Amino acid sequence: MRIRSLGVIDDAVVELSPGFTAVTGETGAGKTMVVTSLGLLLGGRADPALVRIGAKSAVVEGRIAVPPNSSAAVRAEEAGAELDDGALLVSRTVSAEGRSRAHLGGRSVPVGLLSELADDLVAVHGQTDQQGLLKPARQRGALDRYAGDAVAVPLAKYTAAYRRLRAVTAEVDEITTRARERAQEADLLRFGLEEIAGVEPREGEDTELAAEAERLGHAEALASAATSAHAALAGNPEDPEVVDASTLVAGASRALEAVRAHDPALSALADRLGEIGILLSDVAGELAGYADDLDADPLRLAAVEERRAALTQLTRKYGADIDAVLAWAEEGAARLAELEGDDDRLDELVAERDALRTELAGLAQTLTEARQEAASRFAAAVTEELASLAMPHARVSIAISSTEVPEGADGVVVDGRTVAYGPAGVDEVELLLAPHPGAPARPIAKGASGGELSRVMLAVEVVFAGTDPVPTYLFDEVDAGVGGKAAVEIGRRLARLAKSAQVVVVTHLPQVAAFADRQLLVEKTNDGMVTRSGVQVLEGEDRVRELSRMLAGQEDSETARAHAEELLATARSDG
Repeated sequence: MRIRSLGVIDDAVVELSPGFTAVTGETGAGKTMVVTSLGLLLGGRADPALVRIGAKSAVVEGRIAVPPNSSAAVRAEEAGAELDDGALLVSRTVSAEGRSRAHLGGRSVPVGLLSELADDLVAVHGQTDQQGLLKPARQRGALDRYAGDAVAVPLAKYTAAYRRLRAVTAEVDEITTRARERAQEADLLRFGLEEIAGVEPREGEDTELAAEAERLGHAEALASAATSAHAALAGNPEDPEVVDASTLVAGASRALEAVRAHDPALSALADRLGEIGILLSDVAGELAGYADDLDADPLRLAAVEERRAALTQLTRKYGADIDAVLAWAEEGAARLAELEGDDDRLDELVAERDALRTELAGLAQTLTEARQEAASRFAAAVTEELASLAMPHARVSIAISSTEVPEGADGVVVDGRTVAYGPAGVDEVELLLAPHPGAPARPIAKGASGGELSRVMLAVEVVFAGTDPVPTYLFDEVDAGVGGKAAVEIGRRLARLAKSAQVVVVTHLPQVAAFADRQLLVEKTNDGMVTRSGVQVLEGEDRVRELSRMLAGQEDSETARAHAEELLATARSDG
C-alpha cells in the first residue's frame, strides 16, 4: 500500500506480509494514518481534513490479493475491473475540496463498490467497535453474526414476514381511519359516473358536433356559394346567355380535336383539356349534390347546440374534452370498485395480519432458541480466551430476554406471553461478566474495570475473528489498557490467528509486537519545514531497538534490550 499526502505522511510504502504484521511507532508518528489509509481503500468516508496541508489531494493505492472465483473477484469483474495476477489494484483520491474518486482494476468505480468488496476481504476491529459492542443492540447483531446460518436463515424469513406485517397493518389502519373520507370519495365518484352515464357521450362526439354546428349555422351562405359555383362551372338554366366554364373548355377541346393529328404536342394538350372537362363535370356534380343535401333545418341546429351544452357540462368537471371525460369515467369506475370492496379487503387484510403474527411468533421462537444455543458456545469461547488473558476466574455469559407488553398493545404471543417485537425478533441480548468467583454477573459496561474491559473486548474480537470468513483482519489498538502477562497472551493469541489468515495490528505494546512475523515502524522526522513520516520494515538489531524503546522509552538501555530479546525469543519458541 502506498500513501501520499495523508495527514502527517508525505509519501510512504506499507508492505503488509502474510501472517502477523505489527505496526508500531511513537504517539503522533502516523500509525493511525496507516489504518485510515486502509479504510479509504475499503470505501471509508473521505474527510478533506485528512489531506496534508499544502497538498492538493491525498492518494492511497493498494494491491489486494483476492481468491479466484470469490464473490469479491466476481463482483469486481462485473464492474469492469481487471485482475492483475490474482490481485486487485485499488486507488482512492481525496481532494482538499472534499471530492473523492475511486479506481478498481484500472476502472473508475463508485466508492460504494469498495465498501461492498470490503465485507468479503477485510474485517476491521478497533476501539470504536469495542465501544459499539457495549450497546445491547450491537451485542445482538454480533451474536447473530457469530451464530451464522443457524440464525441468519430464520432471521431472513422473519424479516420478510415482519416487513409484510408492517405493510398489512399500515393498510388496515389506513382503511379503518379513513373510512369516512373513502365513503365521501365513493359518493363523489358514484355521482360523477351516473352523470356521465346519463349523457352517454361517444368518443370524439364533441369534435363532430362542433363541426356540424358550424355548418348548420352558415347553411344559407354555404348553399348560395355552392349554387353560384355550380352555375359558373355547369351553367344556369334560368340564364342561358351566361357562358360557363364547362362550355368554354368543351369549345377549346373541339378546336384542338380538328388538328391534333398533325402535331403530337398539340395532341397532348387536347388530352389534358379533356381531363379538365371531366374534372369540371365531377366538381359541378358534387356541388349540386352538396347544395341539395345541405340541411338548413333550424330544429337540427337547436338539437346540436343542446347536445353540445350537455357535453360541455361534463368537460367542465371531468376532463378537457370528451375523450378525457371517458378516460376519467374508466378510472373512476375502477377506483369505485376498489372503494366498494374495502369491507372485503379489510377482512382479508385482518386475516393475513393475524396469520403473519402467528408466523412471526413461530419464527421468533426459532430465533430465540438458535441465539440461546449460540450464546452458550460464544460465552464459553470468550471465557476460555479470558483465561489466557490473565483473567482465569472470569466468567462471561449472555442474557437473552424479551419484554412483555400490556394486553391490547402491539405484540406477538411467544410461550403464552405477549411480548414486544421488532425487525430482528423479540430478543434483547446483553453480554454479562462475573470477573471473579462470587461476583454477580453484570453488564460488561458496568461490571469491568478499564483493563478488564479491554481484555474482555479483545477476547470477544478474537472469537469473532475466528468466525469471520475473510482473509485479512485489522486490529487497531484494541490492546489499550492492557499490559504485563496479559499483553503477552494477546500477542500469542493474535499470532495463533495469523496462522490461518493475514493479521495486521496497530499496537503500542512490545509484548504484542514481538509475536509479529513482520514489524513496521512508522517514524516521523522533522526537517524544519515539513514533517514527513516514513514506514520502515524492522529486522534484526533495528527491531530490538524499537522494542526496547517501546519497553523503556530508551533505545539503548541494556535492561530494555535484554527484555526485548527475551520477548522475541519467547515469541519464536511459541511459533
